Amino acid sequence: MADRDPPCLLTGLYGLLTGATAFGLVIIATALLVLARQSAQGANLVYLSNQSQDDELWMADADRGMLRNLSNRAGWDGGPAWSPDGSQLVFTSYRDGNLELYTMQSDGSDVTRLTRNFDRDQEAAWSPDGQSLAFMSDRDGNWELYVLNLTNGVTTRLTHNLVEDRSPTWSPDGTQIAYVSYRRNNWAIFVMNADGSNAYPITTNSRVRDLDPAWSPDGQQIAFISDRRGRNFEIYLMNVDGTNLQRLTHHPAMDSNPTWSADGRYLMFESWRDGNVDLYRMNRDGTNLVRLTSSPARDADPA
Repeated sequence: MADRDPPCLLTGLYGLLTGATAFGLVIIATALLVLARQSAQGANLVYLSNQSQDDELWMADADRGMLRNLSNRAGWDGGPAWSPDGSQLVFTSYRDGNLELYTMQSDGSDVTRLTRNFDRDQEAAWSPDGQSLAFMSDRDGNWELYVLNLTNGVTTRLTHNLVEDRSPTWSPDGTQIAYVSYRRNNWAIFVMNADGSNAYPITTNSRVRDLDPAWSPDGQQIAFISDRRGRNFEIYLMNVDGTNLQRLTHHPAMDSNPTWSADGRYLMFESWRDGNVDLYRMNRDGTNLVRLTSSPARDADPA
């Protein structure tokens, strides 16, 4: 796919992009490298942004020292997730008139459509062995979780409920999936075996909403968001059995969509705390907060 020349996300760099001097270009490249090296995957940060007047997937490309529009196609693109080996991205797109799952190479090439339904498929998560995708779909009349075998193309339904199940995240050993369900008359975090069996809740407070689970790379903890303090969504961390709850963010603006760095040292998330949706990074204990993007655009869905 052809690259566009995107506007820079970092504060103070807009003027350098038009008629930039050689010195200015060095500053741009350096800033982009700093941003890219703080990504969840390690080398390059991929995220959703509407800076091109359309929701696209953008990457801070450390190798080329630039921002790149990876999807570059009319129609909403979002929900990126890296493959375990970092060679591909799975994402959701409306480009063909319906929310379906697609993959692309890490440079935006070789876009492949995976699902074909009149219903909606989204929120895909790659299994640790790279052979399957867990995702949510309303193809059977209700939002349920499914798994797509990438080797043979077979899709298997994992959940069977009259209420919504969504946001799957795999355990690092591939044996379990954490997800969100409304089956207890409120949003709670559940865990089930990878085949859909033995589902049980790990958050049980019926008065609060718990969403956006993200399993840590070491398999010991799950990050998530909750409105259990002041009805404002903050980021929390807990053991995989629901114990040792820790609040990581403390801000009146909404924080959401946490995702782990590949080494498990950091959490990235999106927040409204500076008056616009931007991306941030913090240590896994909530310290050392760093703002990663700063623009009038909405920057979200970090991967």
